Amino acid sequence: MSEMEGFAKICTLGDVKENQGKKFIVGSEEIALFKVKGKFYALSNVCPHQHISLIYDGFLDDGKVFCPAHGWQFNLETGLQPDGRSGLSTYKVKVLENEIWVKVIKKELQW
Repeated sequence: MSEMEGFAKICTLGDVKENQGKKFIVGSEEIALFKVKGKFYALSNVCPHQHISLIYDGFLDDGKVFCPAHGWQFNLETGLQPDGRSGLSTYKVKVLENEIWVKVIKKELQW
């Protein structure tokens, strides 16, 4: 099995600015990609609260993204809310040279 199996190139390093998010669609997945302190995080772009596709436009603070619709917050690394419930799916990110790749087989949260 290839180390890059399941990964898709979604953009280049310059496409996502520091402390901002950007939306990408890979197959049937809508992904929010964030860059914080030089590290990239990929989460589902669809908030579980009302299934609104706005996570990429959320406010970033202290390792969390806040949904702009109703303020729900999610950990950038785990996708979980602070109390550990109703989170976002996360995706593994790899940076190869100037390209950002995301594993489109999402890591589902266990309930």
